[in-house]
Amino acid sequence: MTSVYDSERLAASYAFDRPAVHRQILTSVRAKGPFRRALDIGCGAGVSTAALVPSAEQVIGLEPVQAMLAHRRSVAPSARFAVGTAEALPFATASFDLVAAAGSLNYADLPPALAEVARVLTPDGIFLLYDYAKGRHSLTGDALAAWFTSFEQRFPSPSGWWPLAVPELPLSGTGLRLLDCVDVEVAVPMTFDAYLRYVLGEVGVASAIARGEDSAEQAREWCRRTLAEVFLTEEMTVLFRGYLATLAPIGRAG
Repeated sequence: MTSVYDSERLAASYAFDRPAVHRQILTSVRAKGPFRRALDIGCGAGVSTAALVPSAEQVIGLEPVQAMLAHRRSVAPSARFAVGTAEALPFATASFDLVAAAGSLNYADLPPALAEVARVLTPDGIFLLYDYAKGRHSLTGDALAAWFTSFEQRFPSPSGWWPLAVPELPLSGTGLRLLDCVDVEVAVPMTFDAYLRYVLGEVGVASAIARGEDSAEQAREWCRRTLAEVFLTEEMTVLFRGYLATLAPIGRAG
């Protein structure tokens, strides 16, 4: 069955229309580098891979859907990319001292995926597991949150994704242990046009268009018209809330 992510339109939106949240989340981690080799699991269009580039000498992004990599050379020109899944990483044992996964393990079979992360990590490597929620909150009241609720009702996300609770990760037998997990909040000033492009790139919109329930023009017009009632200033600070967990191979010091 064709994935909703097998879409040229969605690949372009993920590459060029999403705010730089990954880079801000990972800023606090970079002081612990530099790392020699880094792997980004489920890299999408490569934006999360690009965020790892300042932290490592060599960065590889892995994505299961080939179409999502269409703009990889523009997004992360110094990185390398491969097609593959988290449950069967196509890399040698102990070949990375940094592995990251940004919201991608929400689609994976966790026990084998986590075991594969442990396998490809060097004995002193670290695994950064992080994610952030959609930009539905702002610093200026609840109007954006109310709008986003109506947006999700109009454009519901397809099945296949499930929430991931870090304290409940099935780590037993995987070779990994949890070192730390912190909440993160990234504040991004966004213009009306930037926010409109961002939400039009959400997977629920792509799914509705793929099913023939809306055309791209109809989706854009609905979002533009209804957002105009909320976006009353030239710029709005949008909040992206999430978490950053640090895991390591069992036996790693520190």
